[in-house]
Amino acid sequence: MSNEKKIALSQGVIGGILAGIALSQYGFFLMPFAIALLWPASKSPLAGGAWGGLAVLISHSWILGLHPLTWIGISPSLSLVITFFIWFFCGTLGFFLSSSWCFLGLSSYFDCSISKSFKRRFLYAIFMSSVWGIAEVLLSHFPFFWVGIGTALLPNDIWLTGLARLSGAGGMVVIQFLIAWWIWQTVVSFNRGKSWQIIFLIGFICVLFLHGLGWYLLAKPKQQDSYSIALWQTAIPTREKFSIRVKEAIPSALKNALNEAKEMGASLMIAPEGTINLGQRLLSPAPIPLLAGGFRLEDESLRSSILVFNKNQQDFSDFLDKHRLVPLGEWSPSFLSIAFKSLSALGGIQSGTPSRTLFWDARPFSGAICYELSDGNALAKSVAEGGQWIVSIANLDPYPLLLQKQYISLAQLRSIETRRDLVIAANTGPTALISSNGIVTPAIDPLIEGIGLVKVNFQNEKTTYTRFRELPLLVLFSIGFISSKPFSKRV
Repeated sequence: MSNEKKIALSQGVIGGILAGIALSQYGFFLMPFAIALLWPASKSPLAGGAWGGLAVLISHSWILGLHPLTWIGISPSLSLVITFFIWFFCGTLGFFLSSSWCFLGLSSYFDCSISKSFKRRFLYAIFMSSVWGIAEVLLSHFPFFWVGIGTALLPNDIWLTGLARLSGAGGMVVIQFLIAWWIWQTVVSFNRGKSWQIIFLIGFICVLFLHGLGWYLLAKPKQQDSYSIALWQTAIPTREKFSIRVKEAIPSALKNALNEAKEMGASLMIAPEGTINLGQRLLSPAPIPLLAGGFRLEDESLRSSILVFNKNQQDFSDFLDKHRLVPLGEWSPSFLSIAFKSLSALGGIQSGTPSRTLFWDARPFSGAICYELSDGNALAKSVAEGGQWIVSIANLDPYPLLLQKQYISLAQLRSIETRRDLVIAANTGPTALISSNGIVTPAIDPLIEGIGLVKVNFQNEKTTYTRFRELPLLVLFSIGFISSKPFSKRV
């Protein structure tokens, strides 16, 4: 291996470690430097692949919390193999995707990075950044849960993240890649003895301006109508959820929670994913409306849903089905059906309709069940259709608190993109309110049972992102693509 390739590989490895740490909520300021190392490492697909693989393996280490799977009849040794395979597969996918990004940048058509023209290099950076941003948006539509670079600035740099109101998570990727490119170009100019001060000053002014613009976009909206909403955190571990003892205890616990929520002055209550078992009725008419995660049958197909129980009802009257299912956990391809009935302990769950909007007797909402929250495009579309607030129910057990922190960051990004208050009700946490400008108000501490009361404001105003979604990102992509004319002579 040549000296140049060794340097590129070391840049990829160090950058990937820094990116993984940043995505693990241990230093948002590390991400620009991590991507700044990716830019020079990208001249080697192996180095770029190492960056992506390590970033995913570190940031998604919570996957290892799946072990042990003995509660669904899998032996400890096989459980360890399955858990490690899922984690390693995600890392391999990260390696493949970032390596493919490097191959694209090295192609004869798009490689403008070696041009003497600063303008051409900058347009090349715009194109490559938008490619990564579009790839993350596309990944959010696939079954795999992906904590991408779009959330890397949260929860700390909320002002810069305010720009998500213009172009969503994909746009935040582009901004971070361009900031990192500026850092890299400043270092390159310094090492070559060139006028690095000019590049640094221009970039610094641009970063300050972007923070100011983000702050402006996050300006507090006008006061709208609001509800006091109770969030019930059941604190029932997944490994115990389907035991006979817990199944028998849930109906009475739900009845008590509803009565307590009413006494607290709540207008309605929200319960986590999977609270209502198949065929379960309320023990008595609901004293206040209830939105609860549960299971239902449609044409003999099992669905995971947000079930609506109106006031004075014992049976649900409406529902919003989960559309994006967990591979193996809720859904498995037919060729694996013999080996895996699915890890959900319920058998295969079927996907519902793509729409995330539910119009019911109260304010219409945009619903996200578990990691559907990672699909900003779908929720933005739902808000454009009329969703006035966002409801997220989840079951994040048995994963460690790292996933809860990443989930909160995703919720912040969704609320900022759409200018909507967002509530999370999860079985073991997080259970919280995220205001329309991204401020997090925890309702209950993780891992304990309880009911928290939050005040949710409703909005009708649409942001640029909810109106146009990825159009601004596609415009940047097109500008970079058109400007990246063949550059045959290397100088």
